[in-house]
Amino acid sequence: MNTTTYHLAQFNIIKLKDKLDSPMIKEFKSFLAPVNLLAEESPGFIWRLKDTDGQSATNIETPYKDDLIFINLSVWDNLQNLESYIYHTVHSYFLKNRNKWGVNMKENQSVLWWIPKGEKPTAFQGKERLDLLNKIGPSANAFSFREKYDHKGFKE
Repeated sequence: MNTTTYHLAQFNIIKLKDKLDSPMIKEFKSFLAPVNLLAEESPGFIWRLKDTDGQSATNIETPYKDDLIFINLSVWDNLQNLESYIYHTVHSYFLKNRNKWGVNMKENQSVLWWIPKGEKPTAFQGKERLDLLNKIGPSANAFSFREKYDHKGFKE
């Protein structure tokens, strides 16, 4: 097995302080399309969940009953490229300022896991992995940037 036979799935959520069309959420909503485009143009990007408009994932069926929980699901070729996009592009501004638009949640809001190359995970699978991380902690099946696992299941 080598890393080229696996890709990295990432799923994250934010519970917004108000509806997506609220003035309070305007900055967040205004930058969804540009930040998503930046992701798609970033090295290592493979795929992301989108609704029928082909731009966002704001109008899709999610595993959450709460319509203030906004989801993001994407697939990357490796952990380093995903980390570079998240922490070394304009995306980092939104990560650092998430409390402007989102409610502070006590549990993990993002999860990572390895998938076979070519697989496209669902939002429901993402929620299952996030629930697993929050229930038992990091493992090869559901981990975070703080405690990483390689595609073979070994802790990095």
